Amino acid sequence: MAVVGAGTIGRSVAHALATTGHHVLLLDTTDQLLDQSIRQLRRDLRFERLLGQVQDRDDAEVLRRIEPTTDYARLAQAGFVIENTTEDWDVKREVYQQLDQLCAPGVVFAANTSCVPITRLAAQTTRPEQVLGMHFMNPVPVKPVVEMVRGFHTSPETVARARALLAAMGKEGVLVEDSPGFVANRVMMLAVNEAAYLVHEHVAEPAEVDRIFTSCFGHPMGMLATADLIGLDTVLLSIEQLHDRFADSKYRPCPLLRRMVDAGHLGRKSGQGFFTYT
Repeated sequence: MAVVGAGTIGRSVAHALATTGHHVLLLDTTDQLLDQSIRQLRRDLRFERLLGQVQDRDDAEVLRRIEPTTDYARLAQAGFVIENTTEDWDVKREVYQQLDQLCAPGVVFAANTSCVPITRLAAQTTRPEQVLGMHFMNPVPVKPVVEMVRGFHTSPETVARARALLAAMGKEGVLVEDSPGFVANRVMMLAVNEAAYLVHEHVAEPAEVDRIFTSCFGHPMGMLATADLIGLDTVLLSIEQLHDRFADSKYRPCPLLRRMVDAGHLGRKSGQGFFTYT
């Protein structure tokens, strides 16, 4: 397995793969980013143990199954690639062109994207029938379902290979068609954006907004805490993608989101978002 992008979601995908017996090449652009990712992964494994979520597991063996690297040439060894880079078209376009050049002909490319069209990504390769979306939700190890996205050219064989991988990870796939935001983010990002507008317009403080959803609707996490978990920079990019693709004003990004991202308040990964993390 190759996981491209060692950020929050990429690290979590590598975690889920390694704990289910897969050997993972974890790629990113710098050793510093990879070192940060592996340190956080160690903390994640310890946290799972403290919560009593695991019993008979060798954490050292899990870490040995993950090989961090900055060498894209190593992709020649991969049998399946999950791409988790930033929701930026220029970045993703270059990544898929590289993947196509470096990976063996039969390798499937799975885009772990929340909003970028799968058909558009597939068009950057010579194997569009082997490209699909696999939208993993954070935190990946505990989420039982993955949103699978079929692009215009995605073959039934590619879908079957992706389902087999998910089954080996103890997960199921829900297959949807290629449309901006797919199902999950077309609904959730709109809700997150509206929650941000409530704070922006001084209707309620973040804690009060989220309490409505956790206490009245039984959501395990409020909209704004979810945004902090995803990363406000990723949320903003996703909403911008929806606004661009649909050309609909209902997806206009909240000015408060832009200001927070400009200020470096990105949520959990920076220690400050709608809430403070220590």
